[in-house]
Amino acid sequence: MRIKRQGKMPKEDLIRNIVVTSVFLLAATTCSALFLFIGGNRTNVGIVFMLAVMLTARYTDGYVPGIVASVFGVICVNYVFTYPFMELDFTLDGYPVTFIAMLLISGITSTTTTHLKEQNHILMEAEKETMRANLLRAVSHDLRTPLTGIIGASSAYLENRDHMTEDEKTVMVSNINEDANWLLNMVENLLSVTRIRDTETQVTKSSEPLEEVASEAVQRFHKRLPDATVHVTVPDEFIMVPMDATLIEQVIINLLENAVYHSHSDEPIDFNITVHDGLAWFDITDHGTGIPPERLDTLFDGYTPSPNSSGDSHKGMGIGLSICKTIITAHGGTITAANEKQGARFTFTLPLGEDIYE
Repeated sequence: MRIKRQGKMPKEDLIRNIVVTSVFLLAATTCSALFLFIGGNRTNVGIVFMLAVMLTARYTDGYVPGIVASVFGVICVNYVFTYPFMELDFTLDGYPVTFIAMLLISGITSTTTTHLKEQNHILMEAEKETMRANLLRAVSHDLRTPLTGIIGASSAYLENRDHMTEDEKTVMVSNINEDANWLLNMVENLLSVTRIRDTETQVTKSSEPLEEVASEAVQRFHKRLPDATVHVTVPDEFIMVPMDATLIEQVIINLLENAVYHSHSDEPIDFNITVHDGLAWFDITDHGTGIPPERLDTLFDGYTPSPNSSGDSHKGMGIGLSICKTIITAHGGTITAANEKQGARFTFTLPLGEDIYE
């Protein structure tokens, strides 16, 4: 994979380079002056500036800031901190060695840093491509089958409606409605991904009331599955959490729907929210058959066909859970799945802000 380099550095990066370089050089000059003021050895001044050069090369982009820091450091040590003071003397012993050493340090550090940044960029691009591939694979699986079901059921209804009983018509229309609602959920999942910026795995967050977000998500869930029962437990305090409320509601809805479709149980779903260790913890637990152990490690990686699943099963967890992980990771949280004694438990966390209590 080739890294595309821009010919001109963005203005923001240029300003950052100038600020970072200035801060490190000012700090080195101040420390050297204080060091000499308390009677320290002058030879250590060069070491301080070498450290400043190395840090400048490490925390800036390109080679220019490191070279500038090297030239400034050599001249500053010669002019300010070497006798005769406030005079340049290029005949001092070791002066060329010091100058070359600083240039080499800045060059090596800048080269290493640039290489590491490029490697990190390559890894991020590879991770994006993997996520896109998993998403496309999940979409092709989770959308194709219900679409086929809708087309087949509607065609059968149009061709045979005169020979069908009212009960048969009701069942067929109900199946079409169920598949259509599932497709709507998938489309909302895909739209959720577009809210996350493509270039950065971050979202625009604002402080939202924890209880209201949970309540809104459960209400939207009940509109789709009115017969499902959810027991919700939230903290007594009124707590604000930084988040994109729409995305977090989508995560909660996905997990609640998975609990209904895959637990094979009529028992109520437990939805508990707690706050501790600087995190808001969301636990959704069902009382069904649990998750096959062989799927736990790859559950959030996108669609992976289960050997025990039927070919016509379209309510796969792949796309929903993969998107849930993307959303939670973009919020700086974590999401996990585990089997309980009876059923499965999904847990995700969100970091709390500084002012969590209203």
